[in-house]
Amino acid sequence: MPFDHDTVVGFSKSWGLFYLIALAIGVLVYTFWPSNRERFNRAKKDILDKDDRPWT
Repeated sequence: MPFDHDTVVGFSKSWGLFYLIALAIGVLVYTFWPSNRERFNRAKKDILDKDDRPWT
């Protein structure tokens, strides 16, 4: 199979799409995994608790 420009473009369009979809699914699974809920809630609160005062 010769590797000309059209072959490489076709390969990258098809497999690149599957790669990005798999990556997006992985990020969503990590985000909504039940054991990560406490970590994300703590990060949400900590950033506001420490910086929500007047600067002295």
